[in-house]
Amino acid sequence: MDEKIRELGERRRKVLEGGGPKRIAAQHDKGKMTARERIESLLDAGSFIEIDAFVEHRAVDLGMDEVEAPGEGVVIGHGTIDGRTIFIFAQDFTVIGGSLGEMHALKICKAMDMAVKVGAPVIGINDSGGARIQEGVDALSGYGDIFFRNTRASGVVPQISVIMGPCAGGAVYSPALTDFTVMVDKTSNMFITGPQVIKAVTGEDVSAEALGGATVHSTTSGCASLMFADEASTIAGVKKLLSYLPQNNIEDPRIVDSGDDPMRSDPALKDVIPDAPNKPYDCRDVIRSIFDSGDFFEIQGLYAQNIVTCFARLGGRSVGVIANQPKILAGVLDINASDKAARFIRFCDAFNIPLVTLADTAGYLPGVGQEHGGVIRHGAKLLYAYSEATVPKMTVIIRKDYGGAYIAMCSRHLGADQVFAWPSAEIAVMGPDGAANIIFKREIEESSDPASTRKDKIAEYKRNFANPYKAALRGYVDDVIDPAVTRPRLIRALTMLLGKRESLPPRKHGNMPV
Repeated sequence: MDEKIRELGERRRKVLEGGGPKRIAAQHDKGKMTARERIESLLDAGSFIEIDAFVEHRAVDLGMDEVEAPGEGVVIGHGTIDGRTIFIFAQDFTVIGGSLGEMHALKICKAMDMAVKVGAPVIGINDSGGARIQEGVDALSGYGDIFFRNTRASGVVPQISVIMGPCAGGAVYSPALTDFTVMVDKTSNMFITGPQVIKAVTGEDVSAEALGGATVHSTTSGCASLMFADEASTIAGVKKLLSYLPQNNIEDPRIVDSGDDPMRSDPALKDVIPDAPNKPYDCRDVIRSIFDSGDFFEIQGLYAQNIVTCFARLGGRSVGVIANQPKILAGVLDINASDKAARFIRFCDAFNIPLVTLADTAGYLPGVGQEHGGVIRHGAKLLYAYSEATVPKMTVIIRKDYGGAYIAMCSRHLGADQVFAWPSAEIAVMGPDGAANIIFKREIEESSDPASTRKDKIAEYKRNFANPYKAALRGYVDDVIDPAVTRPRLIRALTMLLGKRESLPPRKHGNMPV
């Protein structure tokens, strides 16, 4: 037995060394941790239990029969973060570039299958040169098996992809299918075809960073949910993200006592909103005032910045916040903002996270580019996501809420459970200026002083319609409230709504506009 135990120790040592000291040093020289170092940094100390450490590939073509790949280039297992079970896989770039082959994929699939069975989040750390070409279609089948599981696990357990190196070709579709994609600035990238292929096919000369770096995907493509400066801050960010989420679609998120008084009011909120309806302000100031300890965790903060999506806590409970951002494009809705918000809403609904909407928008962004880009279809995603959601839905109308955007920002008509409005709210088909020009067009044209008449008619329209009371008269707004008491009113509403039970008609699934 002693000899067998020594053999076990030697085999395990070889696996733990990965690609060996030289390749580990090369990884460190790039400012990157190894797969095992990443896992140890992410999980609670001593909690990681590795699975399938001794799996090996069985490829023999193109010299693979002579290639050793300790651990098959990926480390999988389970452990805890803040005492909660999670499953994890981390590709090991020191072992043949972390390339994916048949057995490599089989290990990842095992971790995903176990996560779904147990009902625990799954985190994938991607750092790979792509498909193992020597294994041909077996490598491709491995990708397909992973994509299939990503899809089947969607809405069942949270899935987080952490990109900590290259992620190219078919590999990028797994992160795209997960709930959140987290990237590291300057050391991670994602693209379907790399710079060399693009140059050969189209003649375009582009670097990997400019093509698919973290900044590009965080600001332009929207493929990244979060971006951090280095691996340490990325790991800290993933931990914070998980703190807002439940283990699975059956559970509710943890309640966290922030020590913030649920009945705290904030008289300063009335001064956040400028008197002039066309002046900007930062909706994050409102978010900081309302939610526990002024803390929130923004998702896709650099993309479609005319809308803010974030996690926060309200009386200790996790909520998803969707807020128009008046300081960017006056907070109007457009193609990208609709996509961003709709995806966030659907995630929250899938995992029992109540929704709080802060509305201040003049409408959908006009323009040929938006119309030809499909703003009708993309804008409908937001309508669909809110209408489909059955979690508690609370809306606060802060200022402008015009036309289709009024409906889209979780109005009573899309199933909002509680709708509050500040006295500054303006709920109408369109803004006073445009409405007066249409309604009183003849009177203005026939007036001896058109400018003065127009001004008077705009003022008249504002008095009669640009306020929250017409909507309150119809019951579309439950209450007009002092901004100072927004926090306690939302907390009381949420407490009341915790017993909400709502189900959708029996169906296989809806057909969301995509």
